[in-house]
Amino acid sequence: MIKNYLLILKSLKVIGAGCACIGLLGSGIGIVFAALINSYAINPKLKNDLFNYALLGFALSEAVGLFALVMAVVILFS
Repeated sequence: MIKNYLLILKSLKVIGAGCACIGLLGSGIGIVFAALINSYAINPKLKNDLFNYALLGFALSEAVGLFALVMAVVILFS
C-alpha cells in the first residue's frame, strides 16, 4: 500500500515539474530582438533608447524562464 502511494507521489511530482516548465516557452529572445530591429527601422533616432528597452525585455523574459526552471527542480527534488 505504501509502495503504491510513493509511486503515485513520484509520478505527480514529475507531472508537476512538467507543468512548471511551461513557463520556459515564453523565454524566447527572438521576439525581443525582432521588435528592436523593426522599431529601429521605423525610427533610427531612438537607437540608444530602443536598445536599452530591448535589453530590459530580454532580461525579464529570461528571468521568467529561469524561475520556471528553478520551480521544476524544486518540485522534483523536494
